[in-house]
Amino acid sequence: MKFLTFSQDGRTQLGAHTDAGIVNLSSMLRASLGASASVPNDVAGLIEAGPEMLEHARRALQDTSSHKAHMAAPDARVLAPLPRPGKNVFCVGRNYRLHIIEGNLAAKRDPDDFPKAAEFFSKPWTTVIGTGDSIQRHAKHTRILDYEIELGIVIGKGGVDIPRESALDHVFGYTIINDVTARDLQKRHGQWFKGKGLDTTCPMGPWVVHRSAVPDAQALNMELDVNGEVRQHASTQDMLFDVPSIIEQLSAGLTLHPGDVIATGTPSGVGFAMTPPRCLEPGDVIRARIDGLGELTNTVVE
Repeated sequence: MKFLTFSQDGRTQLGAHTDAGIVNLSSMLRASLGASASVPNDVAGLIEAGPEMLEHARRALQDTSSHKAHMAAPDARVLAPLPRPGKNVFCVGRNYRLHIIEGNLAAKRDPDDFPKAAEFFSKPWTTVIGTGDSIQRHAKHTRILDYEIELGIVIGKGGVDIPRESALDHVFGYTIINDVTARDLQKRHGQWFKGKGLDTTCPMGPWVVHRSAVPDAQALNMELDVNGEVRQHASTQDMLFDVPSIIEQLSAGLTLHPGDVIATGTPSGVGFAMTPPRCLEPGDVIRARIDGLGELTNTVVE
């Protein structure tokens, strides 16, 4: 099941991506549960509604004969699946071995300086945009704007002190995130929040794939290209800290809530580590793909 949030006729709706296209799941649920039923109008609402509503959604989608009557309009606009997460987007830095090495070399550090624990930071919700939306270049504020393809975890069941053995039970699904980064701001401010926090620097989407359709989150190929040139190509199996470990470490003394989003780090191939460094410029088209999760496409603008 591929759940998405879209806008149609000025209203936000819950949708699902099917072989036939995007169906309006909000209208399908109203048709099956009754016009007076309270149904979710976005992915966040579906998650918050819990397992019973998810089961209603699953049954509605199984009835493919009803899809034609509930197709989204051709001019419907796909939004980020969670346009305004309840918290900042949680992120993990330095979580792929080759990316750690390339970063260490670029910073003239010991290439084998690997973190002993997950390194967390966050991006404010004002960074979040959807597929097809524009990434601002922010030339007034940064000279070195970079890309980072990442697997995004969407939490479905809240908790604190979650052990890795049951961590996947707390996952609703997965999405694609591009952790766009101002490298010079990272260096100038001595931490990651400012360089990772400029508006429009967290493309997310195009949808959230339910975990039941992702048998192994550590066996997903991922690829990012800029203007058709492949820059990043790796597998989530290369993570230093896997999905259960990330959830266990992040939730230690920190309560996770349904709808929270965690970006799990990026592989090697980022622009700043190239010789010479290559930064994003207006007109650049960035496409990020992860097996089974779709394609996230954004263009850089002035």
